[in-house]
Amino acid sequence: MATRESAAIASFDELLRDGGAAVVARPRVDAGMTSVAVDSRKTRAGSLFVALPGARTDGHRFLAQAAQAGAAGLLVSDTHARRARAELAGLAEHYGIGIACAADTLSALQALARARMRRLASVTRVGVTGSNGKTTTKEIIGGLLSRVAPTAVNEGNLNSEIGLPVACFGVDEHHRYAVFEMGMNHAGEMDVLADLVRPDLALVTNIGTAHIGLLGSLDAIAAEKKKIFAHFDGRQTGFLPEGERYRAYLAEGVRGKIVYFGPGSTPGFGGSESMGLGGTLIHWEGSRIRFPLFGPHNLANALGAISVARELGVPNAEIRDGMEAVTPLFGRSQVIRGPVTVIADCYNANPDSMQAAVEFLQSIPWEGRRIAVLGGMRELGDEAGPAHAAVGERLRGTPLDAVFLFGAEMEHAWKAAAGGQAAPRISWTDRLETLSAELRARVRAGDLVLLKGSRGLELERLLPVLTGGAPAADGEGARC
Repeated sequence: MATRESAAIASFDELLRDGGAAVVARPRVDAGMTSVAVDSRKTRAGSLFVALPGARTDGHRFLAQAAQAGAAGLLVSDTHARRARAELAGLAEHYGIGIACAADTLSALQALARARMRRLASVTRVGVTGSNGKTTTKEIIGGLLSRVAPTAVNEGNLNSEIGLPVACFGVDEHHRYAVFEMGMNHAGEMDVLADLVRPDLALVTNIGTAHIGLLGSLDAIAAEKKKIFAHFDGRQTGFLPEGERYRAYLAEGVRGKIVYFGPGSTPGFGGSESMGLGGTLIHWEGSRIRFPLFGPHNLANALGAISVARELGVPNAEIRDGMEAVTPLFGRSQVIRGPVTVIADCYNANPDSMQAAVEFLQSIPWEGRRIAVLGGMRELGDEAGPAHAAVGERLRGTPLDAVFLFGAEMEHAWKAAAGGQAAPRISWTDRLETLSAELRARVRAGDLVLLKGSRGLELERLLPVLTGGAPAADGEGARC
């Protein structure tokens, strides 16, 4: 979500009023702030830099860097303001920068974003949540709506209690639509997100096992996801997948219209055909849409997006053309073609998405060998051992030519697969260098390789190995 450079998102006085902050130092000239950053490396001229404490570092350590980058304002904690008066006074004097403080800088950031969204009453907001597919669905919806009107779409993974407030500042008066991905990994987070966005249309992709270790059960996950409808007052519309096991629970008591989507519910849907790695041929409203994303999970995402676009009056021709223009996101159903063809689905993983990816690899027609590289699944808590063992149980009879299991968690899968028909074709290691050497030695031209694992494992580091580049090494590779 890019903000137009000339538009101020807030004045210093609005920061004080809407963010509930206090003055540390007034700016020499209050020209307003044009963007918000919580990372000093992303701070630019005119930014408000919000210093947030974190598990790995503390934003208060980077106030000078933010000021040097041209920040127009700094938001710091009350504690830091008392402890570092001389430092802050020096920054204010040298850069003419405005500095404010609050008891909780994250809460102040959220309050500032909430006030901004309340002022943008003319913008129709679409919220998307779910255990799997929410980023892809958000991007498809954003692409369809942008064909008919200015549309803001939150960038990348700005979907959390930190990222979503930042994304809110990418919306302004010239937008007709704003599409927000709304993710959560702990109880109470969706309360904050739903209150920030107050979506006019809200879609739940599915209820699955992502973050089950942090929330405890599928029931708890469903209860949190349902909160996306919490601020409906009867004028809004919710979208739910027709086959969702929690369908009745999610719809119960919602103050607004509920629309179901899926093969049996999306109006105009006339069936689909797999085009293998080329995507899915969707028959809809008399058109044959060549949708570039493959697999039943992406068909569900597509039908959800179509349903939202129809509800908002997007013409059929624009929906058709927009669906054909969809491009895969990095690490999500991305196909990298070459002597070795790679399915890079390594942005995230949980038991549901892992099973779907393996089933797709097993089912797709392919003349060469089919190989899976499966990394561990994170945030499963007490379910981690059984969930990884279940992966191994399903692999015992797999027709895949080779399976490489990677990460400490996947040792459970390797042990569960032992003794099965496919056991000789399944290996495990928790060392990236070992895995890289095995892949370099065993993968050959004509193979189809699936990379699937949780984000923390950064399986994209293996791409150079599979595509002919330098070997990967532990600790190398950048996250996307």
